[in-house]
Formats: sequence, structure tokens, C-alpha cells
Amino acid sequence: MDKNCSHVLWYNSPAEDWNDALALGNGRIGAMVFGQPLYERICLNEDSLWSGGPRKRNNLSALPNLERVRELLADGDIPAAEAVVNDAFCGTPVNQRHYMPLCDLNIIHFQDSECVYTERSLDLRTAVCRTEFSAGGCSFVREAFVSEPDQVMVIRLTADKKGAVNVRLKLDGRDDYFDDNTPEDDHILFYGAEGGADGISFTAYLKAVPDGGSVKPYGSFLECSGCDALTLIFAAQTSFRCSNPRDRVRFDAETAAAKSYDELMKAHLKDYRALYGRCEITLCDNSGGASLLPTNERLAKVREGGKDNKLTELYFNFGRYLLIAGSREGTLPTNLQGIWNKDMWPAWGCKFTININTEMNYWSAEICGLPELHTPLFDHIERMRENGRETAKVMYGCKGFCCHHNTDIWGDTAPQDLWMPATQWPMGAAWLCLHLWEHYRFTQDREFLAEKFDTLCEAARFFVDFLTEDDKGRLVTSPSVSPENSYLTAAGVQGALCIGPSMDSQIIYELFSAVIEASAILGESEEYAGLLRSLREKLPKPEIGKYGQIKEWAEDYDEVEPGHRHISQLFALYPADMITVRDTPELAKAARATLERRLSHGGGHTGWSRAWIINHWARLRDGEKVYENIDALLSHSTSGNLFDMHPPFQIDGNFGGSAGIAEALLQSQGGVIDLLPALPAEWSTGEFKGLRARGGAEVSAKWSDGKLVAAEIKSVTDCVLRIGCPYSTEIVCGGEAVSFEYSGGVAELKVQAGNVYRLTVKH
Repeated sequence: MDKNCSHVLWYNSPAEDWNDALALGNGRIGAMVFGQPLYERICLNEDSLWSGGPRKRNNLSALPNLERVRELLADGDIPAAEAVVNDAFCGTPVNQRHYMPLCDLNIIHFQDSECVYTERSLDLRTAVCRTEFSAGGCSFVREAFVSEPDQVMVIRLTADKKGAVNVRLKLDGRDDYFDDNTPEDDHILFYGAEGGADGISFTAYLKAVPDGGSVKPYGSFLECSGCDALTLIFAAQTSFRCSNPRDRVRFDAETAAAKSYDELMKAHLKDYRALYGRCEITLCDNSGGASLLPTNERLAKVREGGKDNKLTELYFNFGRYLLIAGSREGTLPTNLQGIWNKDMWPAWGCKFTININTEMNYWSAEICGLPELHTPLFDHIERMRENGRETAKVMYGCKGFCCHHNTDIWGDTAPQDLWMPATQWPMGAAWLCLHLWEHYRFTQDREFLAEKFDTLCEAARFFVDFLTEDDKGRLVTSPSVSPENSYLTAAGVQGALCIGPSMDSQIIYELFSAVIEASAILGESEEYAGLLRSLREKLPKPEIGKYGQIKEWAEDYDEVEPGHRHISQLFALYPADMITVRDTPELAKAARATLERRLSHGGGHTGWSRAWIINHWARLRDGEKVYENIDALLSHSTSGNLFDMHPPFQIDGNFGGSAGIAEALLQSQGGVIDLLPALPAEWSTGEFKGLRARGGAEVSAKWSDGKLVAAEIKSVTDCVLRIGCPYSTEIVCGGEAVSFEYSGGVAELKVQAGNVYRLTVKH
């Protein structure tokens, strides 16, 4: 095996724990491969297997009590306001549906000889998991992948001796919550249902295709004896997508089984490599040889204070891999654990938590050149719209649509949980819709923007009605919270429910701005844009508080937890661009103070929070802080299989970490493409290829001794690009020098679609 230190996870022992197993997926079917030699366990998921059917949960008591709550908040009676909200605004019932595992596949070698373990690996260049061991004088290899073209998982068992593959196969798990798994002929049909008459039925199908030997039922197993090799085909479906899952899985598996293993592998590699190969980063190796060690040992070295830029590369590539494996066109968006979940009652329901976590899952999609993998999120926004209209109308008497801090497979938009710091937050749909705008900004796809314009408008329309004036004449949200944080008033009262938290105003500002700009691009009526423009002027702007920090609430309250994991008031810095080093230096200074205050009180203690902090430091152009926090992410929040640990496992940190690494190398907020804006000194030499910038540009760059040497830029449209670069830069296209305007460290360049513009820096 090629143990490429930037593209291969490998280990010299099997996984004993789920958090050390290796993840495979095609966006819909997920698998966790332990790599056990004689008794293999593969935990399997299907993205649409949730705990039940759709239901209406909007609290009909909310609207009659809305003005009462607003008055109590305005009067400063926080406990009374929270008591009303806790009863009259919570979802009925309280919880949304949750994600569930499908089954386990057991592969049992029926031989007693001593086993010698070789290694297990996951090659990110191929999305193939491999296990190697020997027993009884025979060497065995298992390969596994999940195919998007064929919509099945494929496992191949081979040996270096004829007739040596002798295994028993079984599908079970789910704490026995399934109806049947009895083998028949050369297959097992595994099925059951969740959630009553309107719930979700599920089916899995395992087919064994031997090279030589025989396959027959034996008790609860399929017994495969005397095989030279064995190919296993696993298919899974639910009633969420098809009316007859049993017929569909049989079709999927039998169709795939009619093809050779080589044919299945070839189709898989062609599909996967077309995505994975779109971008690449290369950093100098500072590991002193540690990059050649198994992945878990490399992590241990970093925890001990070692350096390993190649592990950072691997982490970046693993994040891209997880997005390809967990989010494909036509699937559901990635939830709190992507598509990989072992628990019938997972932490936080393994739902779509949209007060940052789901959004973070897609931060890397555009910059890493994987825009089509963003589409499951867009599809889910559409799934939410009808429910969100009802929530807006029934709970708040508003037009438009809204959602609170969670949603589920059915696009449920009512409040989730009974936890005041999180539950009463009506901003979820608004933040999600900003991803529609970001997709346009990166791709310049006017057809997409036209298609989604009404969605953007409808999300903004909710706030036209919902916003209310505070005692300073500003338009604010009420009631709301600053996600998951609590404050102390001057009188010492602790609260979470509030008027006008900073993040709300920032999200609304960005949403209104997106609709205003989209209206101009598409030539839509100015009337609605004009209304939003006038409302936008009355929104609170980011303000500096008594600690020199960006204020989190409309009042300059103290936090109950100064080191809180959410840093919601810095939404304006990232992912938004309301605060930038170039255009708002005083606010950027206050953003730095905010981060320093959080970190000095223990912030960044969860993986996803640390990932957000990496992106914040990148936007503040502090490469050393970027490096320091990547090191902390790897040292304290990364398990042996590179999964992000909240703890427990939560995939958003992986995606946010990858985004932060890219953000250190390329930024494009504020209308300027900045090359190497936050380059750590330890990344002294390197290059990146194929990263994307807003404005529709594909960018590559090389640097040496911490300085930009050369870059290439290609645009999808004829336009003017503004590029932050040294004054001593020459630009060439097609072998001829190109003239450009230069001012304030920014080159203004007219480009034509498809042409490659090469920048060379003279030092």
C-alpha cells in the first residue's frame, strides 16, 4: 500500500472502538469499518432512516402570548418572560424526529488458527478501505467502498490460496429493533419500520457472490465455504424515497452483482476522483519523519508537542473526503454526525442543528470546489418552506417562513427542546438561506439565483413583520437568544431570552443585503428591495463593549460563561464579512479582543468551536493563531480516525477545520481576492491548486520563504477581479503581459471567462 502521508489514514492494529473505525459513504449509505481480522463488524447507516413520520408541533399558545413576552422583556422581567416562553412557545410535542442506525454487518472467518495483523487503511484518493492480515499460513485482504454510481456498498475478500475464503455473514444490530434477517439462498433481507403508520420503513439486502466454493443459509448466517474470493453487495433503502424498499434493494443489489468487481471499482473511482481531485494543498514537511508513522501515532506526536504539517494536509483532505462521502446530490444534508451514527438514541438526536453546526458542515463546499455537494442543503431548505410558513403564521402572526435552532428529516421548523438558551431562536432558516447567496457568489450561476430568489425573499419577509422597535428606535428581534449563551444583568439576574442579540441583527443584515443585491442582478422590482433597504438602516450595527469586545447582546451584559463555545457575535467576521481588517479595522481589533477573552476563559474546548476560531483568526490575518488553533484542534478534539470530537463525535469540526485551513490560504470577502492572507510561519513553503473565490474564480498559488511567488487565476465570467498582491507583480495571459490598475495593495484586472491569468512576483 502507498502510505501517502497526506492522503492515507493507516494503522497497524484494528479498531476496538467506533471512534477509531474508518468511514465510508456515498452520501446516502454510510459505513464504519473496524478492520477486525477474523470477526469484522461494519456499522451501517442510511441517511433517511429516522425515528418517525412528520408531525405538526407549532404551539398554538405562542401568538396570543407574543406581545406579553415582549412587554416583560422590555420591562426587564426576564424570569417571567422565560416562564411564559417555556410553556407557550415550546414545540408540542417537545422533540423532533431523530436519526437512527440501520444495522451491523458481521463477517466471521470460521477458522481457529492464530492471526497475524498487518494493517488497515483508508485511501482518500480512492475512498477504498483495506484490511490485511494472515491466518493459517494464508494472507487475506478485504477491500470495501460505497459506490455512488451503483448505489451499493461493495466488499471484496481475497486470499493468496485457493479455496481459503471461509466466512459466515450476518445482518443484525439496532438493539434488535427490526422484523427479520433470515438468510435465503445467497442473500439476506433485513427489514423493519420506525414511527407507526406514517413512519419510515427500512430494508437492507446483502448478496454474496463467490469465486468458486459455495454459499448457503446456515441458521441466521450466510455461510460461504471454499471460495477463492468473495464479493459482497450491500444495498439499503427506506420508504422516505421509494414506495417499495424491498423491491428496490433487491434491484440495486442484483443489478450491481451482475457486474464484475473490477467494473464496480472502475465506476466508483471515476465518479469519486472527479470530485476529490478538484483541489489540493501542499505544505512543507516539518515533522522530522513523524509523517511516515501510522495516523494514530502521528496524532500522539502532535499531542506531545510535535509538528506535522502533513497531518494538517491529511486533515484538510479528510474533511473534503467526508463531504464527498456524506453529501451527494439527491441525499439529505449532513447532520451532526454526517451520515455515521451507531446509537438508537444519539446525542442531540443527531439532527440538523442550525444555530451553527449544519451551516459549518458546508463552509468548505464552495472554497474547495465542491458546489454540487452543497445542493442537499438547498433541497432541505425547500423542504422546510411550507412548514416554516405555518410556524411563522401560527406562532408569530408573520408572513414569510422561519425555523428555530433545529430541523429534522421532514423539515420541521417548530422550536426544539426545553432549553431556554437555545430553543427560542427564530433565525435558523435565515442563516441557512445565506448559503444560497454564497453559492451564487462563488459560482456566479444566475439561473440558480433566479430559481432561489423567491426563497431568499420569503425568508427575509418574515423579519419585515417580526422585527420590532426597541427603546432606541432600532429594529430588533424579540423574543430571541444569543445561541446557547446566557447573560447577567446589572442587577445580577441571569437570563437567556432577550431583545435584539447581536447575531440576529447581523444575520438579518446579511439576508436583506443578499435580497437587495440579487434584485439588482436579476432586474427584479425595486419596491421590495427598497423596503428592505430602509429596514436595514434601522438594524443595530456591531458595537464595541466595555471589554473592548464585540457586544453579544443589545445591552453590554456580562456572560455567565466568558469562555462559552459559541462566539455568535463574531458571525459578522466569519462567515459574514461585515467586519474586515481592510475596511473596519476598529471592529477587527474588537473581534480580536473577543476571541482573546473567550480563549483566556477556556473557550475552544469543543471541536467545532475550535474550528470556528480557526476561521476567525484567518479572517483577522493572524497566521500564527491559525497554526496554534489547528494544533489545538488536532491535539484535543480529534479521535484516532480523525473524526472531530465535541466530545462526543460531531462532524462539523472536521468541515470547519478544513474550511479554516483553506481560509488561511485564500480569502475573497469584501470584493477582493487575497492570496495567503493568514500564512503561518511553519507553512513557509508550499502551494495550493484549485481553491475557489467569490466572483467565480479558480485560484492556484505557490510560495517560498513565506512569500508569494506565483499564482494562476481563471474566471467563469467576463468581469473585473480585484486581487490583493505585491506591487512587484507581473500578470500574463496567453504569453502576453496584461495591464492592470494598482492601488492600496490591490490589482484591478479585467478578465475573460476561461482564460488563465498567471501572476509572478519579483522579490
